[in-house]
Formats: sequence, C-alpha cells, structure tokens
Amino acid sequence: MYPLLENINSPADLRQLSRNQLPQLARELREFLVETVSKTGGHFASNLGSIELTVALHYVFDTPHDRLVWDVGHQTYPHKILTGRREQMGSMRQYGGLAGFPKREESEYDTFGVGHSSTSIGAALGMAVAAKTLGVERKSVAIIGDGAMTAGQAFEALNNAGAMDTDLLVILNDNDMSISPNVGALNNYLAKLMSGRFYAAMREGSSKVLGIAPPLKEIASKVEEHVKGFFTPGTLFEEFGFNYIGPIDGHDVDVLVDTLKNIKSLKGPQFLHIVTKKGQGYKLAENDPVKYHGVTKFDPANGLAGAKSGGGKPQYTQVFGDWLCDMAKLDKRLVGITPAMREGSGMVRFEKEHPDRYYDVAIAEQHAVTFAGGMACDGLKPVVAIYSTFLQRGYDQLIHDVALQNLPVMFALDRAGLVGADGPTHAGAFDLSFLRCIPNMTVIAPSDENECRQLLYTAFQLDSPTAVRYPRGTGPGVEIQQQMAALPVGKGVVRRQGGKIAILAFGSMVRPALAAAEALDATVADMRFVKPLDMELVRTLAESHELIVTVEENVVMGGAGSACLEAMQEMWLSTPVLQLGLPDDYVEHGDPALLLSKCGLDAAGIEASIRQRLAG
Repeated sequence: MYPLLENINSPADLRQLSRNQLPQLARELREFLVETVSKTGGHFASNLGSIELTVALHYVFDTPHDRLVWDVGHQTYPHKILTGRREQMGSMRQYGGLAGFPKREESEYDTFGVGHSSTSIGAALGMAVAAKTLGVERKSVAIIGDGAMTAGQAFEALNNAGAMDTDLLVILNDNDMSISPNVGALNNYLAKLMSGRFYAAMREGSSKVLGIAPPLKEIASKVEEHVKGFFTPGTLFEEFGFNYIGPIDGHDVDVLVDTLKNIKSLKGPQFLHIVTKKGQGYKLAENDPVKYHGVTKFDPANGLAGAKSGGGKPQYTQVFGDWLCDMAKLDKRLVGITPAMREGSGMVRFEKEHPDRYYDVAIAEQHAVTFAGGMACDGLKPVVAIYSTFLQRGYDQLIHDVALQNLPVMFALDRAGLVGADGPTHAGAFDLSFLRCIPNMTVIAPSDENECRQLLYTAFQLDSPTAVRYPRGTGPGVEIQQQMAALPVGKGVVRRQGGKIAILAFGSMVRPALAAAEALDATVADMRFVKPLDMELVRTLAESHELIVTVEENVVMGGAGSACLEAMQEMWLSTPVLQLGLPDDYVEHGDPALLLSKCGLDAAGIEASIRQRLAG
C-alpha cells in the first residue's frame, strides 16, 4: 500500500532514494498521515502542510548529526514517521505511546522538547553556538510556523542570532495560520505576499528576459536588492542580520531540495521563507484549517462530520464562553482578551456578538497580560481567557503589571490540572502554587458547571486581580442556573457531613472526594477559594475531626493543601493532615481518567490513600 514509505525506517533510508522518488514518498506519507490520525486524533492540518518540507529536510541534512529544531510541535508527525516511529503512530497521544510533540527521551531525532511556541530559534542558536565552541561541523535548523513568529521570544532570538557568526538556518513555514487565524502587523506584512503577485511576476518575467544577457542580469539582481523590500518581507529579516531567501513553494519538493542544498553550503545566519497550505492534500482540512487543527477520531471519507459527538453535557470552555457573552450584556466595561486561542478558550460567540470588545493579541501571553493591565488602569474590566499552562509565560507581567498595581484584571484559566493527550507541556499543574503566593490575587476553583458560572460572576465583581481555574472537558453535569449571583468571597461550603475524617476538596476534586467519602463516612468541604482561604471553615473542621485530608488537581508543593497547613499552623491547630495532589513529577500524556487514577486522584485512589494513612 505504501511501497516507498514502508521501507523508510530512518532518514538514512530516505537518503537512498532518487530525487524523482521524493514526490511519490510525499504522497504516500500524506495518505498514511490521514489514515493514522483519523484513528488516534491529534494535530492534523498543520502536519499535512509540512510533509514536503520534512522530506526535503531529512533528505538534504545529515540527521540526527545535523540538528532540526521544530517549533511548537504541531507539524512534527511526518518527522516522527520518517525517523523510525511509523509503526508506533497508532499509539499517538495514548498512555505509554508516542507523544504528540517532540520529546528528547523518545528519539535522538527529537533534538529539543517543545509544546509551547516560539522556542525553536533560540534553541537552534544555542546548538549552533555549542557546535562552534566544541569544533563540531554541524548544521542547526529552526523550523518555525503556525503563528509562532508572532511571539516576542522569536524576535529576541532573531535579534541575538543575527549579530552572531554562527551557521544557523531559520525556516519560516508560512501558512498564514496559527490555531486561530493569525493577527497583527507582522502577519499583515507577510500577507502582502499572498494578496499580490507583482514581485513574483516581476522576478519571473525579468529572469526570462535577462537570462540571455548575464551581465545585465547581474546588474538587475543588484538593483533588485534595493527595491525588493517594497514587495517582500525580506528586508525585515535582513535588518536582523540574516540572509533572506524566498519566498518559495513549500509543497514543491524539488525546489525545496535544491534550495536547501544551496543554503547548506552558505555561512552565517540564513532565513528561508516558504509558503505552504495548512491541510494540504485533504480538502476538508484545506477548507477549514481551524476546525481540523486538532481532531478527534474521524472517518477520512466524511471528515469530522462523521466523528462522534461529545455528549449532552457542556464543556467548561462553553460555560465560560456563555458567561462571557451574558456578562458583557450586563457590563459595558467588559472586554475579552485571548492570546491566539479564540476557539480553544470558547470566545467564538463573544467575537461575533461583541467584535468591538474582543481582542486577539496573537501568541503573546506576556503582552496580553500587560495590555489588560493598561485597559484596567483606565476604566475597563478585562477578562483574559488563557490556558493555565500558557499563563506561566506571562508570570512576571502578572506580578508586576497587574497584581502589584492591584488592577481589576480577571483571568479565566482553562485546562487547569491534567489535560490528557497533550501531556506535560500543556498540563495546568502549577497555577494554584504560583498564583496563591502573589499579593492582591484572589484564586478560585469551582467544582461544577453551575459553580463555575456563579464564581466567574463573583470574580468579575471584585476590584482586584482574580483567577478562576477550571479543567478541560466536561464537569459532573449539574444544572446551570442562568440567573447569576455573587457567592461569598473566601467561603467554602460543606457538601457532606461525616465522622472522623474531613476532606477539604478544591475544584475538580470535589466530585471524587464525595464518592470516596461515602465509603469512609467522611465530611467533605467544597472549599471554592484557594485565596482567600476559608480560615473559619478550616478551624471548624480541624477541631471537630481527627484527620484533615486536602485534595487538589495541582502539584502538592505550595498548592491549596499547603495553604491549609499554613492556616492551621497560624491558628495553632495540630490535627494531622494528609495532602493529596499531583506528584513532584511531570505526568505523561494519556487518557485523563487513567492519569488521575495513576496519580491517586480518583475516588478509589483518594479512599486508598486515606485508609493507608489511617492504618499507618
């Protein structure tokens, strides 16, 4: 079925092919990718767009000796297939299987672990400097795309690299997309290429005419260097100190191979601009690359139209999106901000209903936070919708630009806790720890869909920085009350009255704690607030029970359980405490229920840990 691909077990095998076999290999690779991802789910459209580039890179460069550093990792499935992992593609993003992103422990061809955007240029530069320092003849290549060039870190690395005498190649895979459509001045600059073909036509026509007169062609090429900045983005990158080449067709494997071979012999910083189409070769993905960016299992013949529905329960993301629209109708000061995650954060409806109050700042989490702070200074009430893991990138701005000035910026933290198939790079395992130590912050963890809606409303009423964190996927399925009412700040509620054991549960852990409590006859408190903590409730439960158990979907170190211990110490309470939460490790990818079970954070695990403590 795949006569060429089935014989490629490493890039060394690929390099044994003749040039005229490469287009056929690319076709087989594309068919195989559709077949496998349709069975496992995963990132899809961006991988379809990077196939010819991947084939050309491994054909020209001596990998793994030469270093390929992929940005984000959304486009590395073809790379995995060609580097000895073809037979494992059926395990993609499953527990014990292939990771959905490059991972150093998985393969020597994965030179740098990624998952967040805009790191490739800096990492590849570091590798280029290491090679030069150690006297090793080696090429370093950064492949950046899917909107990663809109982040400041990429430009910090470009600025550094352009001033260094290193052999670094940066390849911009320009598909005009991130996850949501790209925004911003840089994207508009690059988009000139797509909106007008004057420069391309000029080059093609002049080459034909001047080709018969080499001296004239040389003069024309020098003139071209002075005028091409009016028509291409080349001058931008040349100002950073790079030799700009392109743009070229990223789906023409012959052109890619020739160009890469030429660049390989060049010294100093090189910048290759290729233009690709996200979803290339699969019409449904070409027509809707946002929808097909990340997919569940589907029938290739019908696309996602044939995929199974997620069921009747709304996801927390939808709960937030509905609240945002409803809240915007009640308060004209509300504005919504997202760092390039309109769909993922549930803001599609908000953008349609309130386009003048919706701001996508591109992949720029640091800027998103400071931008919100500026808005809050002058009377607006910003809501920053951001994944827990991505807020880590804006931590300094959160402290200095928002919390220090006690500005009323609200953070809606999606994907808090474990996220499943995306693995440790996307897990929101640390936010309770890194948020509760910041002065002026209010940190809230709702336990179900309705509590999420009401606590979002509560947080918005505060005139200070707040964060409401909620998990990926659906909740327990409680009825959502459309009428919104503010809940008492810093107050929890007892959900079950029991005997000698009191479980202080936070957020998503309330439901499994209640199930465990039935077998243990334990009291369960839905704490709701991590900061301010309900000190009165902690005291009452500690004085009336023989064991306090804290449960959170956050690392134990410095988290909600630590807050309870600090409170008890402050109140001179000596009741024994058992802290349950995520381990001091990075939890791998896999089914969320399985991962929670392995971490002891399902009902059975909570019960077992408590019984073990009682027995000890």
